[in-house]
Formats: sequence, structure tokens, C-alpha cells
Amino acid sequence: MPDLSRLCIHTITTKPWGIEETVENYAAAGVGGITVWRQTLEGRDPKKVGELIRAAGLTTVSLCRGGFFVADSAAARHAAIADNLRAIDEAAALGTPLIVLLCGASPDVPLAEGRRQIQSGIEAILPHAAANGIRLAVEPLHPMYADNRSAINTLKQANDLCAVVASPWLGVTFDVYHLWWDPDLETEIRRCGEGGWLHAFHICDWLTPTIDLLNDRGIMGEGCIPIRQIKGWVQEAGFDGFDEVEIFSQRHWAREQGEFLQDIVAAYQSLHA
Repeated sequence: MPDLSRLCIHTITTKPWGIEETVENYAAAGVGGITVWRQTLEGRDPKKVGELIRAAGLTTVSLCRGGFFVADSAAARHAAIADNLRAIDEAAALGTPLIVLLCGASPDVPLAEGRRQIQSGIEAILPHAAANGIRLAVEPLHPMYADNRSAINTLKQANDLCAVVASPWLGVTFDVYHLWWDPDLETEIRRCGEGGWLHAFHICDWLTPTIDLLNDRGIMGEGCIPIRQIKGWVQEAGFDGFDEVEIFSQRHWAREQGEFLQDIVAAYQSLHA
């Protein structure tokens, strides 16, 4: 049976569960890691949540998410930076080494200006991240989200940003859902690895037809993404971290979550068979 020690699941994937139930069930299923979404920490002490996760034998792979630096007012941009500084504090208390950055966008801000604001925002929080030993990982999002979720939409753009900022504390989160379509993908994955920027690897699948542009992702094998091929390129680029399952799905959230978790584990095992 394929090893599950490098399987990580995001708490958002089994969204109906609270953090305590999530930890218990992931550990019982033999999953090796967990990525914690910040909303699951609301009303809880991140340090105690981290202790709970470690006591269950799980690795806290990352905290999701920071970012959203783009806004049409200075006050909103300052508020975003303050929120990212809090996220760094939460990650340090939780005991995770990485924060995923969804960099933000706004229909009221031109893309070029949005990208400038993203770089400025990251540079503003990097000293605090470095002081706490927390890496930041820019996640490029599919172009369908360029209006209001991220102005960083290709792996090349994320790589270029890392090259310009040139900090050992900044890298890339690679999500197959957002990047599988890119004709330059293999080349940019190689470049990402050579730069030392490949910090995280997220998997799920693209359904046809997709009935919701945010909340209709599939379990691996349900769709058309060549996950095995892409994972091979990522491994060849030197990545040896967790395979992180991140699925937003109204359809799957409506199911019994224990059965959904079993299906995720079975799909992951098939992917590595």
C-alpha cells in the first residue's frame, strides 16, 4: 500500500469539520500532514492547536493564508500588511514553517499596479517573517481569478517575483489546479527548483464542466489534470515535500466527510500505485 506519510490535507478540504475533529480523523486515516486554514483558528489559541496536531502525530505543513495586498486605498493596503503580520505570529505560535500567500487583486487596480503593490507588501512583511523563521510562498492563481483574487497568474510571474525580491524567505506554492494549462510549465518548474523557490505542492483535479469557478474542484482522478506528469516534473526539480490535497467543493462538502476522506486517501494511493 502506498505510503501516506507525505500526504497532507488542508482543513478547508473537509470544511464541515472543526479543527479538533479534523485532526482526529486525519490522524486515524494515516495522513502525515495538515495545512491549517486561518478561519479554523478563530476563537482558539494557535499554540494549543499546534500542540494538538503534534500530539496526534501530524506535521503542520503550512498556514493558509496570507496575502491580499492589492487595494485602491493606502488604508486598505496598510490593513492587509497588518493582517499578514498577524498571520506570521499565528504561524509561529502554531509551529508551522510556511505561510501560503494569495497575493490579491482588485478590478479597480490595473494589473501592473497590483503586481507592484504585491511586491511592496511582501517586502514589508519579510523582515517579520525572517525574524520568526517563517517562509512565505506565493501561490500563482489561474487567470480566471485575476480580477479579484490574484494578479500573479503564472509560474513565470511567481518566479520573476522571487528573483526580484531575492530573499531566502520567499518562494512559491505550486497548485496543479491553477497551473496545469501553462505551455511553459515544465521549463518554469525547472527554473523554480533551480532558484530554490519550490516550497509547496498542492493537488486536486479540474472537472469538465466546472459549474462553479471557485467551489467545484475534484478529487485526484476525477478530472483532466495530468497530475502524475506534473508531479514528476516537480520531483525532478528537487521538491521532496508533502503532496497537499486542497479541494474546494460544494458537492464534496455536502457529503459525509468521513467517506470523502476515505475517497481522498484511495485516490492518493491510486496516484502512487
